[in-house]
Amino acid sequence: MNITKNLGMLLLSIWLIAQGATALLAISFPALPMVMAGLAIAAGVCILIGR
Repeated sequence: MNITKNLGMLLLSIWLIAQGATALLAISFPALPMVMAGLAIAAGVCILIGR
C-alpha cells in the first residue's frame, strides 16, 4: 500500500473516511461537527497551497 506524501490529500482522505463512518455507523458526539469542519478546512488549505 502506498500512502500519499501530499498532506492535503491525506487530510481529505481522512475526512472522507470519517464522514462516511459517522453516517454509516451513526456515531455522534458533541464536538463532531467542529472536528469535521476543522479537518475539511485544513485539507482545503493544504491542497490550495500545494503541500
